[in-house]
Amino acid sequence: MARSRLRRVSGARKALLRSLVTALFQHGQIKTTESKAKELRHVADKMISLAKRGDLHARRQAEGFIMDKAVTKKLFDEIAKKYTERNGGYTRIVKLDGRLGDNAPEVIIALVD
Repeated sequence: MARSRLRRVSGARKALLRSLVTALFQHGQIKTTESKAKELRHVADKMISLAKRGDLHARRQAEGFIMDKAVTKKLFDEIAKKYTERNGGYTRIVKLDGRLGDNAPEVIIALVD
């Protein structure tokens, strides 16, 4: 099954996902559109799986993707420890009303406690 391309060229799409995943790990939850949240879910799960692995190579891969080293440290030290017994499904998507202006479907994507 092909994933959505979010109507962006590959560089802009990667930059968008990098900033969204950084904000998600920094704040614990963010509000965005439904299609962006569905794409973000895959990337966030991959980053948490890297953090659970915890070796040097995984840390360098995560630092290459996440835009803030403090957020990477938080991911490896705090967030990964919460999910040691969990094998996936680290995020939750809660639907909201449409956005004012263009009525785009908005959601809150949050890390599961």
